[in-house]
Amino acid sequence: MLDIARIKAISLDLDDTLWPIWPTIERAEKVLHEWLVVHAPMAAALFSSPSALREIRDYMAANRPDLKNDLSAVRRESIRLALYRAGENPLMAEAAFEVFFAERQRVTLFEDAQPSLEFLAGRFPLVTISNGNADVARVGLGAYFRATISAREFGVGKPDPRIFHAAAGAVELEPEDILHVGDDATLDALGAINAGMQAAWVNRSDHLWPHEQEPHVTLGNLTELCALFK
Repeated sequence: MLDIARIKAISLDLDDTLWPIWPTIERAEKVLHEWLVVHAPMAAALFSSPSALREIRDYMAANRPDLKNDLSAVRRESIRLALYRAGENPLMAEAAFEVFFAERQRVTLFEDAQPSLEFLAGRFPLVTISNGNADVARVGLGAYFRATISAREFGVGKPDPRIFHAAAGAVELEPEDILHVGDDATLDALGAINAGMQAAWVNRSDHLWPHEQEPHVTLGNLTELCALFK
C-alpha cells in the first residue's frame, strides 16, 4: 500500500507516461525519410525497407554495445551506416539526425499530463527518469522539473537502481522519500521498488501486472495520482 506521508518528491518517466511515444516516433521517421528522399535518395530507398532497417538495428546492437543507453547515438549511427551502405555521404548523418530529433520532441501530451504536472509541481520537487532521448525543455515541460536524469547522460538505464538513486540525489533525498511514477511494469515500477522507492504504475491500457511483487499503487492516469494528494 502507498504511504503518502513518506513522499517528499516524485520522479516520473516520460515516454508513454506523459505522452504516447509510438505516434511521435512514426511521425519523426516519416519526416526523416522525406528529408532523405531529397538529400540522400539511395539511403531513403534503403530506409524504406523494413528488413534492411531491422538488419541495421541488429548490427548496431551487436557491434556497438557501448551505445545501448544512448538512443540518440544509436539512431545517428544507424543513419550513418545506412548512408554508407547506400553510397551516400556519411557526414550527412548529423543533419539527418537533427531533422529526426527535432520532430521527436513534438509530442502530443496525454490530456491529463500538463494539468497533473502543474498540480504536482506545486506540491513536490519533480524529477524525470528516462531511458529515452526526449528533451523536456524542448518539449515545453522543463519548468515543472527540478532535475532530469537520462540513461544517455548517466550511462545506465532503468531498471538499474543506480539511475533511481541518482534521481534521489538530484533532489537531495533518500530513495524511500520518493514516489516513482511510470508506465513500464518492469523498468519503472519494479525498478523503483528494487531501488527502495515507492512505485506508482500508470496502466492506461488495462495490462496485467506481470510480477510477483506488486506496485504500491496502480493508476489509470495521472489525474488519479493527483487525487491521492487532495
